[in-house]
Amino acid sequence: MWSFCCMPAGARSRSRADASRMARHAPGSHPLHWDRMVRVAIVCKPQKEELARILPELIAWLRERGYDPLLDREGGVYCPGAAVVDRAEMPAYGPGLVIVLGGDGTLLSVARIFAATGTPILSVNLGFLGFLTEIRLADLYTTLEGWCSNCHSLDARVMLQATVWRDGVLHSTHEALNEVVVSKGDIARMGDFAVELDGKSVARFRADGVIVSTPTGSTAYTLAANGPILTPDVDAMVVTPICPHLLTLRPIVVRGDALLTVRVEGVPNHGLLTVDGQKAIELHLGDEVRCQRSTHTVNLVRLSESGFFEALRSKLSWGER
Repeated sequence: MWSFCCMPAGARSRSRADASRMARHAPGSHPLHWDRMVRVAIVCKPQKEELARILPELIAWLRERGYDPLLDREGGVYCPGAAVVDRAEMPAYGPGLVIVLGGDGTLLSVARIFAATGTPILSVNLGFLGFLTEIRLADLYTTLEGWCSNCHSLDARVMLQATVWRDGVLHSTHEALNEVVVSKGDIARMGDFAVELDGKSVARFRADGVIVSTPTGSTAYTLAANGPILTPDVDAMVVTPICPHLLTLRPIVVRGDALLTVRVEGVPNHGLLTVDGQKAIELHLGDEVRCQRSTHTVNLVRLSESGFFEALRSKLSWGER
């Protein structure tokens, strides 16, 4: 986790004429040319009624301090006069900060979109559990003030890269913040899987699937499958069988720079690779999913370094009697 001392952010103000001109941009109208200002991307969870109140206030707050807000189309529904682009196009506009208004699922999608940029992400919980989106709505402006004055920490979370190999040829590449899951299809029958570590056989077994997770993902699907909890700074990956047909098969923790291979050796119809529970890629018999630490990290804006254990206690009831 990187800490920053309190220093002026040095954000430059723009003229009222520029502000008025940019406010008149209709969603999806013309390309944005903001060369002098710090852009702040805002990504929203769809169909959250409270955004109708939150977004106008947030946009006004940012503009008063010399920042240019850029909304995704989900948020643009509530602010017709704001600048709006597709979420996937936001990295091309070079924002200095991404504000996520939503739950963990929204944050996971944003993490993959901005994986190659390292842009700091300030995530505000508008979802159900909000384990990753630790910031409460009531603390939004306090946290933003901390970011503006460089009084904040960046919690760097490692990502996982998964490549699908078919007949010895690279088929596709995927980035995940939580986990990738190799599983059988939608029929209630187990599949046959093989796991290798750096080219050496680890196990062959029948199960519903295999989870390969980052330390961040150890509190997500892996935890539900009886895997261990890892603190975010541990350099490791977790391999967790899903409903294995062996009482002796248990999750295993391997070093973070390892190359893990999960091979589909038998499935009732087809297999699936699921990325962060949001992307699904069909797998064929014999496909290999090779997992290793990504070169990208996700930088989460924090005001407190005790958030992980506080979240364990308050949201997962960890350590309670």
